[in-house]
Amino acid sequence: MFFRRTVLAGLTAVMLSPLTAFAAGLPDLGGKTVVVVTENAYPPLQFVDPKSGKAIGWEYDAMNEIAKRLNFKVEYQNTSWDAMIQAVSDGQYNIGMTGITIKDDRKQKVDFSDPYMRSQQFMLVRGDEGRFTDAKSFAELKDGLIGAQPGTSPFYTAVYEILDGNEQNPRIKLFETFGATVQALKTGDVDLVLTDSVAAKGYVDSSNGGLKVVGEPLGTEDFGFIFPKGSDLVAPVNAAIADLKADGTFDALNKKWFLDYKMGE
Repeated sequence: MFFRRTVLAGLTAVMLSPLTAFAAGLPDLGGKTVVVVTENAYPPLQFVDPKSGKAIGWEYDAMNEIAKRLNFKVEYQNTSWDAMIQAVSDGQYNIGMTGITIKDDRKQKVDFSDPYMRSQQFMLVRGDEGRFTDAKSFAELKDGLIGAQPGTSPFYTAVYEILDGNEQNPRIKLFETFGATVQALKTGDVDLVLTDSVAAKGYVDSSNGGLKVVGEPLGTEDFGFIFPKGSDLVAPVNAAIADLKADGTFDALNKKWFLDYKMGE
């Protein structure tokens, strides 16, 4: 999942100093095929366009540009979030992308790229929600339910920063996909979904007032692409990320997907 805070609150572009590779020319991977896996459930990073039925988003544009600059061919595949990190760790795919937070425990299984995006988590609720306005008042609402995917940053934030630290707390309802948590929120099966500012903006903008964000941000996350441990793709992709930041390409993608694009329009 950015922008300077003066452009879009909660979204911060992660600017790095240009690498030597940027000055000397990026690596050439010789047209090899690289298998990239994603979930297609995280707008506007990657999702299926309701108009065209095509998979699109910020990460697709970024990865396609990385492939172009490094001279490799991308083969996209899909898997669920709960299977992705292990599948990449096992070498089933060369790269994984789905707004994956860089965490030390995940580094035990996979290698991460440099951060390409920074996000904060926000509380996504129905547009007519008036029973709570922040994490404290939600915790006090004894029958309030949170929808989350197991093993994700929103799940752990819900457990340890909003509720009581019990990972089995019945107030957390588990779903297989992020999109399913949002659907449950819309239908009233849960009352809160925690998500980063990227997805929150995408869903709020496309909801026609059906969803809104409340409260203060609940932490900062850096997103990175993942690779099997020891992958020789990490250094070239990092060089390309630095290149895309240095020449303003990521800024242009931020504008396209976070300011200009409206789902369903």
